[in-house]
Amino acid sequence: MSISMIGLDTAKSVFQVHGVDAAGKAVIRRKIRRSDLVAFFEKQEACMVVMEACGAAHHWGRTLTGLGHNVKLIAPEAVKPFRKKGKKNDAADAAAICIAAVRPEVKFVPIKNLAKQGTLALHTARSLLVKQKTMLANTMRGLATEFGLTMPKGIQNVDDLMTQVDADESLPEEARQASKELYDHFSAANLCIEALETKIVHHARHDETARRIATIPGVGPITASLIVATVADISAFKSARHFAAWLGLVPRQYSTGGKTRLGRITKTGNSEIRKSLVVGATVMIRYAGQWNSTAGAWFRGVLERRPVRLATVALANKMARIAWALMTRKEVYQAKGRVAVAARAAA
Repeated sequence: MSISMIGLDTAKSVFQVHGVDAAGKAVIRRKIRRSDLVAFFEKQEACMVVMEACGAAHHWGRTLTGLGHNVKLIAPEAVKPFRKKGKKNDAADAAAICIAAVRPEVKFVPIKNLAKQGTLALHTARSLLVKQKTMLANTMRGLATEFGLTMPKGIQNVDDLMTQVDADESLPEEARQASKELYDHFSAANLCIEALETKIVHHARHDETARRIATIPGVGPITASLIVATVADISAFKSARHFAAWLGLVPRQYSTGGKTRLGRITKTGNSEIRKSLVVGATVMIRYAGQWNSTAGAWFRGVLERRPVRLATVALANKMARIAWALMTRKEVYQAKGRVAVAARAAA
């Protein structure tokens, strides 16, 4: 009984193992507790181990690779079609992983190293705190409105709102206390965000690939750091279009009878990178008039013909393609004209 491939369905405490031989016949099906997993694979001969890609899968990928196994990660959406209908359980998932892994069109996800996952942890924490900061500001604005105090839109106006709360003697003590607690949380979140951004910018300034990406107009150090930390191997994408498609920045296709209709963008893949690129493209609207290059002229032309949001998404798509080219060719962004002015302004 020789095992050539093992499909491993990961979990918090209990893992499901599905091993097959060279002919694809199942030779082992069993559950293994987390504490026994390493010991199990230490006893196994070196083989291919396939898991669905997730945060924990990168940890186990590094661990099992160290034991001599050939570890592959596969996207969950690639496994779903091979799961038996009506059988959503760990055993069925592990079996489906083995079936999906041998398909000729399958694409595996590179395993991230500790450094990249550490940087991603900074981005994850920052993203959560930014959301919480916005929620706190909106809650403070809503509570103040109930007592006749208003605040203009913009998170930068929270300090002025708190000044109004402190100065309004008619405000009930309970409402004043609630606003103060929210403001304290808001201030603490702001300090944490600044500390995280300092670390992220430091990574962007000292990583060679991130410095290249940051030369693209509209891409700052935070976006550059996020791309580098997320993309473990740029060679996994055959072309710039494949990279943009992975980020969900290409239109959906509806084809029938030889006719193709394009819809909204797919929004698949990494939402944080996609959002950062769109925000950077939105900032470039302000500098479109002084963006003296071929790309700048193209962007101004799109703005004249299309709605602003569509134009910014189109520019985000172009920025993603340029990022792929710079990472693949190990070059910095160069354009005709005085594009450096716009690039510095966006950074």
